Amino acid sequence: MTNAPEPVAQAPAATIPASRPHWHWHRRLYDWVLSWATTPYAALALFIISFAESSFFPIPPDVLLIALVLGARKQWWWLALNCTVASVLGAVLGYVIGMFLMEAVGQPIIKFYSAEAYYAKVEHLYQTYDYWIVLVAAFTPIPYKVFTIASGAFSMELGGFLAVSLFGRGARFFLVAGLLYLFGPPIKRFIDRYFDVLAIAFVALLIGGFVLIKYLRPG
Repeated sequence: MTNAPEPVAQAPAATIPASRPHWHWHRRLYDWVLSWATTPYAALALFIISFAESSFFPIPPDVLLIALVLGARKQWWWLALNCTVASVLGAVLGYVIGMFLMEAVGQPIIKFYSAEAYYAKVEHLYQTYDYWIVLVAAFTPIPYKVFTIASGAFSMELGGFLAVSLFGRGARFFLVAGLLYLFGPPIKRFIDRYFDVLAIAFVALLIGGFVLIKYLRPG
């Protein structure tokens, strides 16, 4: 059985712009998530936060995942697996909320994030891109929780939803953890700065590859 990762030092708090007061609560929540890295319950906290982020929690699990992998690099695969499984299970919760509790729970979540206009565009994206848009949201910085809830609300086929969620979430978390394992602390700044751009580029190349195969296929 794998031991819990070694506690790591908490990152210093960032300066919060005075003109953006909503950052105060967001930063406090960010620091609270990161503080679990210094406790014996770090792996459990990673699981719970990964689960919650897929349907309602605002802080991505990458924050804690990065801290834990830097503190226990040999456990990178276990931590990435922990994150992936919890996130996909949380996606199922988002799906259930969208399918059965949209008015009571789903709409308040979307309103909390001021994502009403964003959500209104999602239906068109589903009609146009189907499962692809869930894959993109699972891997990139696009708010995944909006899409898990929308998947249930628009009655996306559950098996396909789980497949693309597992692929997208797994690719994201294993990539982050794998880079940290291979390169250690120096890669953290690169991930913080460029991961969102690289994620979008990766998905664009992936989709482009499938489109190319489709058009080059005989017949």
